[in-house]
Amino acid sequence: MRTIKAVAIKELHQIGRDRRTLAILLVFPAFILLIYGYALNFDIRNIRLAVQDLDRSTESRRLVSAFVNSGYFSLVDYVTSDAEVDDLVNRNEARAMLSIPDGFGRDVLRRTPVTVQVVIDGDNANTASTVMGYAQAIVAEYPRTFWCAPPRAPVRRRWSRWSRASGTSPDLRSTLFLVPGLIAFIAMITAVVSTALSVVREKERGTMEQIRMSPIGPLSFIVGKTIPYLALSFVSALLILFTAQLLFDLPMRGSWTLLCGSILLFLVGAQAQGLLISTIATSQQVAFQVALLSSFLPTFILSGFIFPISSMPLAVQAVSHIVPARYFLVALRAIVLKGAGLPAFWEQLVWLGLFSTVALGAASLRLRREWS
Repeated sequence: MRTIKAVAIKELHQIGRDRRTLAILLVFPAFILLIYGYALNFDIRNIRLAVQDLDRSTESRRLVSAFVNSGYFSLVDYVTSDAEVDDLVNRNEARAMLSIPDGFGRDVLRRTPVTVQVVIDGDNANTASTVMGYAQAIVAEYPRTFWCAPPRAPVRRRWSRWSRASGTSPDLRSTLFLVPGLIAFIAMITAVVSTALSVVREKERGTMEQIRMSPIGPLSFIVGKTIPYLALSFVSALLILFTAQLLFDLPMRGSWTLLCGSILLFLVGAQAQGLLISTIATSQQVAFQVALLSSFLPTFILSGFIFPISSMPLAVQAVSHIVPARYFLVALRAIVLKGAGLPAFWEQLVWLGLFSTVALGAASLRLRREWS
C-alpha cells in the first residue's frame, strides 16, 4: 500500500510539471466541448415556408402562426397554385409548403378530422427528415390551442412523396443528443492518451530499469500510475457534465450514483486500453499517435455518438462491439436524458466490465513480460 501511495504521489508531481499532460486533461476537454457543443448541431432554423391557405379563416391563420412562432420556420410567401410551389422550390426560395384546405376552420371547430398537406424539398434527405419532424410535431400540438385535451385525431397530416417521416420533435434539441456523446468522446481520449504517455515516459527517460530493480512490483506500479489519472479523468468528466448543464441546459434525470459508477467503469476500461498501448509503444510520440487513433476514430464513428449503428453495414456493426464507448453512451443517455434505472442498461455495464477486464489482463501480461 505504501508503494502504491508513493508511486501515485510521484506521478501527481510529474503531472504538475508536464504541461502537455495538463493540457490533455484540462484544456483539451474544454476546447472540444465548446467547439463541438456549439458547432455540431443538427437543429435547423429559418426554414423557408410557403403557405397555400385555401380557407383563409382565423383557425388557418393560427396554424400558420404556430409554424412561424415555433422558431424553426419563416414565412416567405403565400401561394395559390401548385405551379407557384414548384417555382419557389426550384429557385430554392422555399424548402417547405403548407397546404390548408377549404373548410379547415369549420371542421376544426366542429372537431371533425381534417387533413393538411406538408410538401418538403427532398434534395437533402437528412434536412427533409428533420423538417418533417418539426412539421409533424407542430401539427400534432395544434389542437391544444383550442382544447386542453385534444379530440380524437382532429387534424390529420398528409405528407407528399417528397417528404420523409421523422420522430424528431421541435422540443427536442439535437444538443441534448450530442452532448452526452461528447462526454464519452472527451473522457475516452483524455483517459487513453494520458495513461498511455505515463508509462512510456519512464522508458524514454531511462527510469524504467531503476523501477524494475526497486522493491516495487508490477501491480503496485500499475495501480500507482493509474490512480492519479483515474481521479483526474473522473473529475474532468464531471466538470464537462456540469459545464454542459450550464451552457447547453443538459438535464440530469437519473441517479448520480449510477452515473458516477458508469463513468468510473468506463474510465477504468479506457485506462486499461492506454496501459496496453504503453506496453507496446517505445516512445511518447508513437504512444500518442496510437492512443489518439485507437480512441478518437472508433469513439467518433463507431459508438453511435453521431451516426446510428443500426444503419451501418453488418461488418462495421460487428466491429463496433469492441468499442467501449458504444455501451457507455447507451447507459449515459439512459441515465441523463431518460432517468432510467439499472435494469434498463445493466447489459451495457456488463460489456464495459468485460472490456475493462480483458484490457487490464492483456496490459498486465505485457508489463509482467517486460518486468521479467
